[in-house]
Amino acid sequence: MATAGIALVAVLAVSVLLGLALYGAVRSEHDRRTVTDRESGERAARRDTTDRAPGDDDR
Repeated sequence: MATAGIALVAVLAVSVLLGLALYGAVRSEHDRRTVTDRESGERAARRDTTDRAPGDDDR
């Protein structure tokens, strides 16, 4: 019975540590984000797309 208790505590400790590691990773990515104004953001979004319609070909 003591072994099961130790295993349970170990699993809980690992899950808490992994949760904290995930939180830290997300938080560090949040701190490195680029903040732009609306005009720059729209320009960047347009640069990621093409002006052609989905069915258009170059024929």
